[in-house]
Amino acid sequence: MPSRRLPTLAAAFMLSSWIAAPLAAQPPATPPPPVPAGVLTTLTVKPGVQRADVMRVMVEEARHTLALHLDGRILQWWGLGDGRGVVFVLKGATVEDAKTITDTLPLTRAGLVDFQYVPLTTITPLRILLAAPGAAPR
Repeated sequence: MPSRRLPTLAAAFMLSSWIAAPLAAQPPATPPPPVPAGVLTTLTVKPGVQRADVMRVMVEEARHTLALHLDGRILQWWGLGDGRGVVFVLKGATVEDAKTITDTLPLTRAGLVDFQYVPLTTITPLRILLAAPGAAPR
């Protein structure tokens, strides 16, 4: 009995190797580009700016910031631990999108603050978790 199984197993192994070889030789699929998720924006008070200068604009700044948040253009906002500014997650795909928002802020128009911008995207390598076992990632 074992002697009859051996040729069948050998044939199955050869057939699976023959089918799998071309699949293994193919280059991996190009992953899709990351999806823009917003722009991380840090607003800091410029060196040398006096607190009194900032406070003169603060009520208008707070109202404008709240309006941008309620309009969905500021997705999240947080204060910096040192008290010298804030961090926004702004709606948009590019730094230019974020600048169109921050250029409207009263503190910006008064020349009292600086910005740093970091575009955010989805974490593309996580797509591998959505692929079926043994399948190429989407």
